[in-house]
Amino acid sequence: SKGNEKQKPSNYVNDASTVEKVFDILDSKSSIFDNTLFLYQGSTPSEVYRYDGFVKGLQIMVEDGVAGKHYYLGRKGESGHKYGFANIAAFIGQSMKETIQYDACDENSWDYFNMEYPLSNACGQLEQSYQDYHCPDHERHMECEVDPKMSIKGVTHAKWYGAPGPLFCGPKSEYPHTGIWDYTYNCNNPWAEPPEYCLEYEGQKAGRYDNSRPVANRNGRTDVEGCCWWGRGVIQTTGICNFGKLNYFLGKRAKDEGRDSRYPKIDFCKDPEVICSSEEHKELKWIAGMFYWIESVQSYNERGWNYMDELHNFVDGGMADHSFIDAVSGIVNRGCHDPPCGTGPVDGAHERAGNFNKVLSALL
Repeated sequence: SKGNEKQKPSNYVNDASTVEKVFDILDSKSSIFDNTLFLYQGSTPSEVYRYDGFVKGLQIMVEDGVAGKHYYLGRKGESGHKYGFANIAAFIGQSMKETIQYDACDENSWDYFNMEYPLSNACGQLEQSYQDYHCPDHERHMECEVDPKMSIKGVTHAKWYGAPGPLFCGPKSEYPHTGIWDYTYNCNNPWAEPPEYCLEYEGQKAGRYDNSRPVANRNGRTDVEGCCWWGRGVIQTTGICNFGKLNYFLGKRAKDEGRDSRYPKIDFCKDPEVICSSEEHKELKWIAGMFYWIESVQSYNERGWNYMDELHNFVDGGMADHSFIDAVSGIVNRGCHDPPCGTGPVDGAHERAGNFNKVLSALL
């Protein structure tokens, strides 16, 4: 029957000529991406997220893919590319809300607890514990091991006046306890003896790391040992399972175990920060998000809602049904297509839908 035909994933295989068409159109619009879509606070071009990194990441995820799955850019036919554009617009629309608008690659410290910003937010914000984000049993072997000796500092941070500096992690031998980011501190004091300057990050106007007393995050942590697994990249890859999967499929572990590896020298478990810090591979901050997209969004099929079917229904129906992007926002932000699903309503559903429409209009 026709209904069964539709379920066949073979219908949703990239067509070579459609893929070529998508990349040609994308390249013709590169300045639109850089000047009107990838914006910090909706107005200034982002420094972290640029078209070059995006398109290189997309090429890799279309050509190489991950574990036999590829980023979908459309099937054969005159309007096949429209499915690809809707898939790109959904991805970028979520990314604009998650990170691009903040020009951040590393997760910002934003959880303001007891009127303070605990430095142990690195371990997890809103009562989360990123080092305990385990894979399901059948994928447990892919996880990164938590190394208590690992010491890392992020490379991006929020930019408001006095905003917390980058998240960091390290063993208790290095940080016996952690305190707060004191955003009220006047660090620019050249007349003091000795003179003081704001040196924690470029453009800093106020604030400092203050470890004079232990301060707990919302989860009770007063240290940052093993806390190197905060979110990174365009859709905030977080926790030991997700970084482990990157390494298992794309990084050093794949090579070590005899599988094809796009980045054989990069160990995402030994250096999760490489996603944000690599100058050589600026596409990594995009690849991490596209990996998530292929794994968790394109493959989503729960309770009768199948992403690939709904993507095609959306395009075939004239791209007017906003329930599609609202469901996608639910998957990305809450893990289900029909929130609240136990974790609350979607954060910024209206903005996410607006971003999606903005990107789609720019592409079509």
